[in-house]
Amino acid sequence: MPHIAVTIGAGRSPRQLRTLLHEVHAAVLRSVDTRPEHVRVVLHEVPRTHWSTADTTLAELDQEPVRPAEPPTPVEPPTPVEPPTPVEPTTPAEPAEAAGDREPS
Repeated sequence: MPHIAVTIGAGRSPRQLRTLLHEVHAAVLRSVDTRPEHVRVVLHEVPRTHWSTADTTLAELDQEPVRPAEPPTPVEPPTPVEPPTPVEPTTPAEPAEAAGDREPS
């Protein structure tokens, strides 16, 4: 029986949490050969003041102003490549002496 534990910072709506539970359950069914009634998903909500990353709690991170995203670095468009100039087919030249010696037909 698969048992999946999800830990998430508190603050999501009941609908978001229900959607998360549903999606995790569906992912297990797609990934593992088991019956739906055997899948257990437990959701642990942690108060945002009780979770820290790099010595900063989620609650503190929530208070930081959102920095605007840096504009993307412009990418130079590729230089267009000129198509090759078509070369007209040429016919072999007749030898000069043969051209003057020809009799009319």
